[in-house]
Amino acid sequence: MNPEFHLLHTSWQQGSAALHAVRRAVFIEEQQVPEALEWDGQDESCRHVLVIAAGNRPVGTGRMKPDGHIGRMAVLQECRGQGVGSAILAALLDLARQQHFAGVYLHAQVAAIAFYEKQGFIVDGEEFMDAGIPHRRMIKKLAVQGG
Repeated sequence: MNPEFHLLHTSWQQGSAALHAVRRAVFIEEQQVPEALEWDGQDESCRHVLVIAAGNRPVGTGRMKPDGHIGRMAVLQECRGQGVGSAILAALLDLARQQHFAGVYLHAQVAAIAFYEKQGFIVDGEEFMDAGIPHRRMIKKLAVQGG
């Protein structure tokens, strides 16, 4: 990840304004996801990762539900291709390992499958529509850590 960015672990209670801003820009404005679908009422129970750029500007986010479901991965369009998404995913995978999950899963937009495959995820299931966007379920097994 570009050194101009830094990654923070946060909760919805602490980081909601920044998390909200990134997800609104990417999902609601860019991808036309209906607002009622984006705000699913589950954020308060999730662990969140936030990437901040120069000027304290939020540029990326992701979350993990208590069951290991990774989601709401979003990076502002002008910051893509700079390692932000990979850093978010790595941080969420580290959280899953710390919680001793045997594996994690996500619902990838079909256009993002190659990104997740590079991170070791494999497609697990048929294509389905979510918020008018084609998705596939993907899974990743995690190595069990000793100790």
